Order: sequence, then structure tokens, then C-alpha cells
Amino acid sequence: MRLRLLPMLTIGLGLTGCGGTQSQSGKEPAVPAPSITVTSRAFVDGGDIPRRFTCDGDDVSPPLAWKGLPEQVGAVALVVDDPDAPRGTFTHWVLLDLEPVTTTLPENEVPAGAKQAKNSAGRTSYFGPCPPRGTHHYRFTVYALSEATGLPDGAVLEDALHAIDSRTLARGRLTGLYSR
Repeated sequence: MRLRLLPMLTIGLGLTGCGGTQSQSGKEPAVPAPSITVTSRAFVDGGDIPRRFTCDGDDVSPPLAWKGLPEQVGAVALVVDDPDAPRGTFTHWVLLDLEPVTTTLPENEVPAGAKQAKNSAGRTSYFGPCPPRGTHHYRFTVYALSEATGLPDGAVLEDALHAIDSRTLARGRLTGLYSR
């Protein structure tokens, strides 16, 4: 019996190491393990996002806070996306080039100097959780960038995600759930 289990155990252990990191373009960049802690006064990691911050409510961005940025950070970016969207990851919001001293984002606010790229809906703004059906995971990912992207307001989504990917030093994430 022991000899028959050994090949299955070996195969099982081999499969557990096959996970990879997705590249940006609607996904996350290949960077070291998350080192930034992201929180919100509105919901906890893995908890439900209040209706106020969704398309069924006021459709305003929730308050966020983060800590643990590396010393050499040149700018901060935020990407809010839904990996459960029917046609692949849907990006709800991209904020670029926040000052490196920024550690909070008040509700429904874009800090002075920050830029917003177009989201998957083609809008240059926050687009709250709005799943067609079922429960979706919404990832609020904060990126520490080596330098500002220099992109303008309304930048093309793919350009913004590529710029973030190529400058990422560290990242952290808060994930919230929303159901319809």
C-alpha cells in the first residue's frame, strides 16, 4: 500500500507548486510577495463591500489606508478589479501617480496630482462593484512604484497597467465581496 501511495503523493506535491503569477493587463504583475497592508474602515478583508460603494448604491469609492511602502517608493498606484467577471478580469478603477507620502484615500476622493486611467467600461472614474449575478471578489491593490508613470488623465487602460507592471516594487491587497 505504501508503494502505491508514493507516486500519487509525488504527483500531488508537484501539482501544488504549479501556481504562477499572472502578468498585468487586467491581472497582477510578477513581483515579490505582498508587503503593503491595505485596509478600509468600510469593510474587512474577505468581507462584504457595503452597498453604498457599489453600482446599486451611491457608486462612490470606499475609504482606504495602507502601510508598509518601501523606502525607495517614487509613486503609488491603485487598481480595483474583479477577477470573477464573465469575460475575464474587469478593471473598475485605476489611480496613478499618487505622491509616495500618501497613505490614505478618503471616500469618494482623488488626491491632488493623481491621475485616473480609463477603466474596463471606458470611464475615467471609479466604477463600483456591479456583478451581473452571484458573488464576485473585488481586489483593491495598492502598488509601490519605483517612479511615477507620467501618464495623463484618461490614459488607455492597457498602457496604465503596463506602466504599473514595469515599475512595481511592492504591492498589497484588500479583497471585498459583493453579491446581487
